[in-house]
This record gives sequence, structure tokens and C-alpha cells, in this order.
Amino acid sequence: MPAHRHVHPAPPAVTEAELASAIWADDGGPAAEPGPTAEQVEAEWLRISAELTGRLPAIADRDDCIVTVEQPTRSGAPAAFYPTLAKVEVGKQVFTGHAPATIRPAMFGDEDRYPAAWGAFCHEAAHAAHTRWNVATTPAQRFTAAYAAAEMLEESRAESRHLTRRPSDVRYLRACATDLVLEGMGSNIPDNKWSAAYAAGLILARRDAGILEDHEVADLEDTVTDILGEETLEYLAEIWAAAHATADDDVEAMLEHGRAWCELVATDPADAEPDEEADPGIPGGGAIAGAIGRTGARIQGTEAARQAREQADQDAIARAAAAKIRAKKAKASRARRAEDTAKAVFAPDAGTFTPGGASGGVAPTPVIGTRMPTSTEKAAAGKLARGLRAAAYRERVETVTASAAPPGRLNMRGALSRDAQKAAGGTPTALPWVSTSRRATPAPPLRVGIAVDVSGSMSALAGPIASAAWILAKATAMTDPDSRTATVAYDESLTAITRPGRAPERATVFEAAGGGHALGDAIDALDASLQLTRPGAGRLLVIASDGHYQRHETAAAAWRIKELTESGCAVIQIAFKHGWFANAIPGATFLLLDDPATAPEE
Repeated sequence: MPAHRHVHPAPPAVTEAELASAIWADDGGPAAEPGPTAEQVEAEWLRISAELTGRLPAIADRDDCIVTVEQPTRSGAPAAFYPTLAKVEVGKQVFTGHAPATIRPAMFGDEDRYPAAWGAFCHEAAHAAHTRWNVATTPAQRFTAAYAAAEMLEESRAESRHLTRRPSDVRYLRACATDLVLEGMGSNIPDNKWSAAYAAGLILARRDAGILEDHEVADLEDTVTDILGEETLEYLAEIWAAAHATADDDVEAMLEHGRAWCELVATDPADAEPDEEADPGIPGGGAIAGAIGRTGARIQGTEAARQAREQADQDAIARAAAAKIRAKKAKASRARRAEDTAKAVFAPDAGTFTPGGASGGVAPTPVIGTRMPTSTEKAAAGKLARGLRAAAYRERVETVTASAAPPGRLNMRGALSRDAQKAAGGTPTALPWVSTSRRATPAPPLRVGIAVDVSGSMSALAGPIASAAWILAKATAMTDPDSRTATVAYDESLTAITRPGRAPERATVFEAAGGGHALGDAIDALDASLQLTRPGAGRLLVIASDGHYQRHETAAAAWRIKELTESGCAVIQIAFKHGWFANAIPGATFLLLDDPATAPEE
């Protein structure tokens, strides 16, 4: 079962077309001028040849080879390598289905559009890199069955060696094996020992080289086992395994592998390669041809499944990227909306602001006045401020450094080591002096946002809530000059009670008679003005509410609280035992108090 050879130790013969062209040139006769379309097409193929030549050094690990794309090829094979010319030829037919103008080998990744053609290119590059032994053979050796068997073994040996350098090329070699190698074997294959061994050496050896998979070649393995016998096939497998481990230039070893191969399949190594054809009376070829066809189908099925998985993965990545972009845009949109809300709520002389509706004096303000804080409230604020400062206290940082000279504490072991290094004539590297420095770590400032529920269900608790809001705001302002606090009263509208950067001297008195709960918008306003989601400060959001909300109001607040807690901001919900039974808001730490003054203890 002879096949087109891929490696040609001798230069190719001059073709009739080349001879005729040379005669015309010698005689001075005019050569036939191709039409414009033919010129353009040929120019594209020349460009493709040049671009393949540019890619070859990285694949073959040598920069002295050229690549030409021809039709027909001189070898008759889809692709071939000529060692004496340092030349790779590739047939135009391997690019079938692709217009020359669209083939861009210089563009990395373009090869994925024609994997079989690129696999043929990689196969010849593997020969260029690793097939060196056959150049040292004589013409008499090249026309023997032993040489033919060695050449067949070289097909998988070169690819096996190639994959040790470029394992990612396996997908292209698989495509080449399916579309070119298997197809090139044809259906006119006799069911004899030589053909069975030849098929095993071309296909099963590629499995052992890591190119094909077990389930893909199982049919063919069963078929050749029936023809050769299990023991013979095992010996053949040992030969191709030994060939895969043979050095690139070991001509004697490769020829010995070829002779051993011939002996196993009852062929004289010195005879010419058997050239037998299948019985023409068998429609569609014999058992080997059928097994080869099924092998090709299984490989194609595997590749189709792999491509489907890759496409699914790419689609998933694209969906995730699109979702990330949408989330980023949504986050930016929410941030702009939060800034607009903060400006509307905390602007100087701003009134009550209704998110999504009218602002100014349309909605009534819950604020009905101010009062001086009581002594109990002042004491509670002072106690809470001391607690906050204690919580923010950081121990001094100790840094230990070693040096060759004082100041510091002398380490005797280090001193003895240094003296020993000097006595030995070496460069002293021991550092016997140890010093410890201590520095204070500044406590981070606080950012505290307070959201006060002034809906109707809080009417009985308006006084305690106002007291708790003043205590929290005053205590935060007392902890550090850089600490900032702000308070917002909310029902369906938002009203600023204290603005960022202003310590409250008087307690605000308000009434709780509103409807609705715009807690989500209140959180947005406090976050935008105090940067509660930005690291760099101790951050806290306090919500004074009984939590009696509609479902959509709770959901709007819950995901904002989730963002705060994930960024490192603590969220506390304060409720009082007097009044309606309180509901916990998802994500917030729930505190049920008897009295606002007990907040420091809690």
C-alpha cells in the first residue's frame, strides 16, 4: 500500500512545463501571458507562500527553509519536504474552500479557519525539524521495503517529536490525519498483512503519540488484530514506540526498525515495497478500508463535540462579559443617581426631596423644630464617643532591623559569626546589632450615616428616635476632627436632619406621620455624601426603624445594604421595645433597645 512520500532526500525532477519555459527563454520566444485574473490569483498564492515562509521558523525551529504553494505538487502528495533544498511544498488543494485572497497565514489565529491545511504545514515543519536520518541513506536503500517501513514510522515519529516542542499543534495534526492522511489512504486497500501493518503504523502509532484517541481507532485496531494477530500487533507497537524514541539522525536505528517491521509481516526487507491492490469485486473496499472510514468519522465526531464545547465556553464567556458590562453601566448609573439624590437632599436650604417626583415644598417636612440636648443624652454621646475611640485604637507597630554597626542591642551569635567570616578571609555578612523601633498607627476617621424612619408606624417612637439620632451624630463628631456624619429622615420623601461635616449642637424634633419608606434612596444619599462604600475610614450605617415595609421597599434596601457590607461598611438597625413589633431588615445587624441612652452599652 504505497503512499506519496512526504520527505524527499533528492531534489525533484524538472517538469515538462519548466523545461518548456526554459526552452522559450533560451530561444527568445514570447511566453504565454496569463490574464489579469490569473495574475492576481497567482500573486495571492505567492503572498501566501511568503507568509508561510515567515511562520515556518517558529514552527520548525530553523530559519533556512522556504515554503511554496503549488498545484500540482512535484511529489504528488498534499505537502512534502525536501531536505537537500531546505524547501517545504504545500498543495493548493489543501486550502480547498478558501479563496486565496482570504488566506492570511501571517495573521496569528487565521490558521484556525483551515486546520487541515495548517496541520499539513505543521507536519512538514516537523519533518524539517526532526527528519535527518534519511538524507544519509543510499539510492539502493531507498527502494526497499525496509526503507518504506522506516519512512512510514517516521510519519508518527516526527509528529511525536514535534509535539514535545509545540503541544498546542495537536489539533492541527489531528485535522491533517483525518482530512488528508486517512483520505489519502483511499478505499482500494488489500486486506493483507503488509497493508494492515501499514495502517497500524500510520494511525495507531499516532494514537500512541498522543494525536488520536483510543475510542477513535478502536475499530481499526480490532480489524488489524484480526489480520495480523494480537501478538504481531504488540511487536509492531514496540517497534513504533522504539522509533518514537530514536534520535533524529540515527539512520542505522531507523533502517533496523524497518527491517524488523518487514520480518514481522513476512516481507523481505531487501525487496521493493509491496504494491498490491484490493479485490475490485469487493464494493467500497475491504475490512481495512471500512475501518479507516469509520475511524475518520469518529475523529470528526470528536472534533465536532470539542468545537461545540469550545463554542459553548466562548458563548458563556461572552455572556459573562456582557453581563459584567451591563452591571458596570448599571452601577455607574446608580452612582450618578445617588449623587443627584445627595445633592438634592443635602443642598443648602434644601427642603424635602421626593425621589422620582417633585422636590422643594411639595411634600411636607417632618421637622417641627429643635431643642437643646438633655444631660442624659450628652452623657450617652460622650460615653459612645469614648467607646468609638477605644474601638478605633491601634497598637503601635514594632519594626525590628539588623545592622553591622550600632545603635541597637548586640547579638553575640551574630558577632561571633561576623568574626569567623572575617577570620576566614570572606566578606562578613552577619549583622550583629539589632534595633527595634515603634511608631503609632493613626486611628482611621469615622464615616457614620444615620437614616431615621418617620413613617406613620414610628409615630409613638419619634422622641426616642430623635434622641438616638442626636447621640450617634454627636458621638461621631467627638471622636476625630476628620470624622463625618449625616442624618436623613425618610418616609416616601427624604429630609436632611444633619449635613456632612456639621456637628449637631441641638437635637432635631420631628413628627412621624408620613407614608412609604424610601430607605433605599436614603442609603444612596448617605453613601454618595459620606463615601460609605469606599475603604480608608471606619464606616457605619445606622437605620432607626421598625422595619414595617412593603416587599419592594425591603428589597430595594436589602441589596444596597448587601453592597455596603461587602465593601466593609457595618450596617445596624436600631429598634425600640416600645411601639409596634419590629421586623429585621435583611443584611443589617438588628438591635432592640429599651432607651436611646443605652446605645453605648449595646
